[in-house]
Amino acid sequence: MTTFENLRIANDKRQIEWDPTSQVSASFRAVELGGEVGEALNVVKKLERERMGIRGSRDSVEHLAEELADIIICTDLVASMYNIDLGKATRDKFNVTSEKVGLTTRCE
Repeated sequence: MTTFENLRIANDKRQIEWDPTSQVSASFRAVELGGEVGEALNVVKKLERERMGIRGSRDSVEHLAEELADIIICTDLVASMYNIDLGKATRDKFNVTSEKVGLTTRCE
């Protein structure tokens, strides 16, 4: 199982290969993340079109899984630029939301 920690290590290592002169900026990463979210939404649109029986192009859940993975990878790249521990941030936010809306489920 991949963890946020393992993803960060792999992302940091690959980033050195990909951008050896460290040209990539936070704004580039943010735009990259937005593009990946847009690609995932386009897949969802096509899946919903199929579910509703409306004509048009189709897509697959497998492709959606790939696009969602791209979002997680890009999110970690943005977080890395700001030294954010994505695992801790995710856990903390999940728990704050549960508490705010009065739910007992917490993330460990």
